Amino acid sequence: MEIILYILSIAVVLIAQAVFSSTYRKYKRVKNTKGYTGFDVARTILDNKGYNDIMVLETTGIVTDHYDPVHKVIRLSKEVYSGNSIASASIAAHECGHVVQHKTKYAMMNVRSAIVPFANFATRFGYIVIVIGFISSAFNIVMFGIILLCVILVFQLVTLPVEFDASRRANEMLNEYQLIENKDSKKIKSMLNAAALTYVASLFSSMLQILRLLLSANRR
Repeated sequence: MEIILYILSIAVVLIAQAVFSSTYRKYKRVKNTKGYTGFDVARTILDNKGYNDIMVLETTGIVTDHYDPVHKVIRLSKEVYSGNSIASASIAAHECGHVVQHKTKYAMMNVRSAIVPFANFATRFGYIVIVIGFISSAFNIVMFGIILLCVILVFQLVTLPVEFDASRRANEMLNEYQLIENKDSKKIKSMLNAAALTYVASLFSSMLQILRLLLSANRR
């Protein structure tokens, strides 16, 4: 049973990543009808929102796009920043969705931000504590490690509404500011949904891993 849970936990993440990668490769080759680059999309949305203090910069890597609230900057990977594809428009608008969340003090984003330090600690030490517990046959130590993994689970759970809300806002803003044509909308939604699927898969995977470790600890 434990082996099955372990395989499933890995499989769901790999499948979700494969779906996202496939969708991204597909839509990065499909130009959006208006021909706007990711930079154009982000800058237009931010300017219309009155967020002139937010910069849009190019960063290295592939799908490394993110919003940095500390430095007030949206960092877009080269393909997204300069590309005029469906994928570029979708991702740029999604990051703008996070900016709007931050500016409007979206509750779930604030909760996620508050959990970040604890989640980082749990990510770094959770499995180390569990391994130590199993080696020393100390059930209490194993359970403490599992509790740390539950912190990560809570963080992932809170992340879901944040990401779904950012995608919802992205779709609305792309249409509101006429950055896409109607025929692009379905493709945009497919791209955003594929990205959201990876967060759902990560949550499900964590649940399976915790269940596996609980079974293992109980058996030992």
